[in-house]
Amino acid sequence: MHAASGNPLGSSRPRQEGPTDLRLVPPALAAWATAALTLGASPGWTIGVVAFCLVVAGGLLVTGRNRERGVSHRGHGEADRMRGESDRSHSGSGRRHAEPERRYAEPDRSHGEPGRGSGESDGGSGKSDCDRADPERSNGESERRHAEPQRHRAAVPEPNRARRRPLWRTWPKASVAAVLLCVAAAAASGGLHGADLRRGPVPELARQYTEVTADVEITSDPRLTRPRIRGAYAAPTAVLINADVRRIEQPDGTVTATRTPVLVIVTSGSEAGDGPAAASESGALSGTTQGSPWLSLLPSTKVRVEARVVPELGDGGQVAAVLRVQGSGPPRVVGEPSGAQRFAGELRGGLRAATEGLEPDARALLPGLVVGDTSRITPELDEAFKATDLTHLLAVSGANFTILLALLIGPPGLAQHAERRGLASRIGIPLRATAVLGGALSLGFVIVCRPDPSVLRAAACGSIALLAIATGRRRSLIPALATAVLLLVLYDPWLSRSYGFLLSVLATGALLTLAPRWSAALRRLRVPPRLAEALAAAGAAQVVCAPVVVVLSARVSLVAVPCNLLAEFAVAPATVLGFATLATALWAMPVAKALAWCASWPAGWIADIARTGAALPGAGVDWPDSWMGALLLACVTVVLVLVGRRLLRHLWLSGACALLLLLVLVQPAPITRVITGWPPPSWRFAMCDVGQGDAMVLAAGDGAGVVVDAGPDPVLVDRCLRTLGITRIPLVVLTHFHADHVAGLPGVLRGRSVGAIETTGFEEPLDQAEVVHRQAAARRIPVTRAVAGERRRTGALDWRVLWPPPRPAPTPEGPNDASVALFVRSAGLTLLLLGDLEPPAQQALARSPAGAALGGVDVLKVAHHGSAYQDPELIRRTAPRLALISCGADNPYGHPAPSTVAALRAGGATVLRTDEDGAMAVVGEGDRLWVAGS
Repeated sequence: MHAASGNPLGSSRPRQEGPTDLRLVPPALAAWATAALTLGASPGWTIGVVAFCLVVAGGLLVTGRNRERGVSHRGHGEADRMRGESDRSHSGSGRRHAEPERRYAEPDRSHGEPGRGSGESDGGSGKSDCDRADPERSNGESERRHAEPQRHRAAVPEPNRARRRPLWRTWPKASVAAVLLCVAAAAASGGLHGADLRRGPVPELARQYTEVTADVEITSDPRLTRPRIRGAYAAPTAVLINADVRRIEQPDGTVTATRTPVLVIVTSGSEAGDGPAAASESGALSGTTQGSPWLSLLPSTKVRVEARVVPELGDGGQVAAVLRVQGSGPPRVVGEPSGAQRFAGELRGGLRAATEGLEPDARALLPGLVVGDTSRITPELDEAFKATDLTHLLAVSGANFTILLALLIGPPGLAQHAERRGLASRIGIPLRATAVLGGALSLGFVIVCRPDPSVLRAAACGSIALLAIATGRRRSLIPALATAVLLLVLYDPWLSRSYGFLLSVLATGALLTLAPRWSAALRRLRVPPRLAEALAAAGAAQVVCAPVVVVLSARVSLVAVPCNLLAEFAVAPATVLGFATLATALWAMPVAKALAWCASWPAGWIADIARTGAALPGAGVDWPDSWMGALLLACVTVVLVLVGRRLLRHLWLSGACALLLLLVLVQPAPITRVITGWPPPSWRFAMCDVGQGDAMVLAAGDGAGVVVDAGPDPVLVDRCLRTLGITRIPLVVLTHFHADHVAGLPGVLRGRSVGAIETTGFEEPLDQAEVVHRQAAARRIPVTRAVAGERRRTGALDWRVLWPPPRPAPTPEGPNDASVALFVRSAGLTLLLLGDLEPPAQQALARSPAGAALGGVDVLKVAHHGSAYQDPELIRRTAPRLALISCGADNPYGHPAPSTVAALRAGGATVLRTDEDGAMAVVGEGDRLWVAGS
């Protein structure tokens, strides 16, 4: 019976597992490190490394071969001598009886000779080759040995007591030579790829910022930059394309053929549209490249561009220069894409078309899960996936390929047996034909999903496993992973510097090494097998990858393991249904849409998991984003794992720790308020710290508040509202459409009931106004315009609109002077919120009937982040007791201006600012007015 089978009758295929084969790991790691170092090395240094490694490796191989020959010759001579002694032993018994005496009288010289001793014994039995040649003699000598005193035995050193050789001598020379040869190959490959960045005229033209005409071959899918807020405006989006320059024409007419990797940046023109970026859900897109024809270009397409060549800003990147292309016209195509890329583009386009009518999250997520197309992923959804460490689902990974292979060949462990499963066995495809079909599937997988690091690693590992199946060899995953790493690093040395490739390899290694042991430990604690495997896989991948992730994000996710565990159950159905949609979209679109609708359920579940996990107050902990921080996290993780092993043996302690972690994640408001004092009880007005922008909340009852402006960042304003406990918003007031006031609107709307949105009537900048209207229309929220004289009330909160005046009115000089200004009463507290009004509008407000009635106020929200452009008369008339300024730390505008702060303090106001004091909440009224900080 095979005990490990768990079956009383034993396993049908008992197999004793040997030690893990790690022989390929040192060469792979050595090649990886060498490639990373030689990409930026000088040619002389690289040639020296290659030559040194080849010479040393050759010497080791030659000496090792000579030594093998010497051992072989010595072994033949010894065998001849033993045969001669055996023949002579049959000539007389006297000599045979005397032989043992001489053997004990003379020391055993075999142990002092190099290359002999324990290696020549028969499995440690003590019998020599001569003993095995003459059984009768062996038996006689055995009897005499038992009869001899112990002192004679002590005179002969036992093989197991031979001197231990140094570690460097125990590693075979062939292994050292293999490592050196891999280092030489990696150095050569890295040097050649690094030379591409220095070859040809492009680098010199970039240093001179030259205008050129270039023919470039596209090597990646075009992608849009993410929206960025610069002050009051959103930076225009641009199209980014990786390409190789094949031909370049300089201003003097010189034409050069070359092959130099570059990054093409196409800035937008004037068109707008609903392109793949799905700007209606992105929050703050201001660029007009969303419908750019450049986004439809496929890899391998050749285009001719007129561009300015500029140096790459990054250090050690994969491109020699940047080509900046101005204008929004269509690209000038001079070479069509390959047939394979056209077919892959049609498949990807069909998938996008089939998912067009789905819910926003499923519409954005499903193409990313299936083929890595993240063009529809909105910034807020992307942030949610980062906060929960689910970003590996957006980049096609080994999990997707594993699911496809399992669908084709069934469980890999049964692939070589009669009981094999999968589609191939059901339709009668032979084993080796299945392996060939799997290889074709691997190639198509890389082409359709694009050769990203995780895709290449997954396809390489899968191909090696298929090769093992085709050749009948036993499949071993650690050598397969090491082989994949080695081959990929030699093929593309830039992968050695890719964080994505590093995370992919680390996660795979953790699943192959740590996860099985942890799963077995959990099963010993009576955890169900499937749950144990899922927990072990999620935990192992998180533990190994967390130190690298923290370098990229400066944050440690506390919800990564549970979120990955919950999302795992939906990945397989979403992937299978998604690939079915991909396969049927070209010939049966109704079927593809039905399959996409089915796939939208698990895809929506994954998106909900990400959003819910990211919305938890304790979802993450800030951490130093350096390699020292990564080392510190690794040490902390090791300690936690060791402590956790002991805690699992004590049920009550484990339950208490789980409850404590749950409290840290959820952070219930009553407990948080007791511990931190935020938010203070009975707060009336809160100013959120959202950087260089405005976001304020007027308390309107239990869990309700009127939000005035949304700030520039959805994440920051959402976090502020969550800490304040705001779940219901009767009204959102957007004072004007500058990005630092409206770009955070998705964060305000996320997971909250919103009654209406009120805005100014001056809809400039137009792109931001359109984004606000699309956001409201997507959630069926009515949008109204604020007009001076309007008055509203909810609970104890009462406010009047002071500005802008009703039409007809003079056209404001800009969006700032069209800001909505509010006079608010909250019980006995009075507040004046001026938006970003500048002196002309402030003076007009002071002259208006509503402004003339203004007297002293308790709280003044200082206009335009405390800039120097203020009306002194309005400040004197309002005479605030408390002046609050919302501005970002180290902002480039110098906000707040020292003159404004001095004027406010001269009028008797206490001045507080978010860049120094953080978020603030106003409590009380009259003489009992006070402010609490977060």
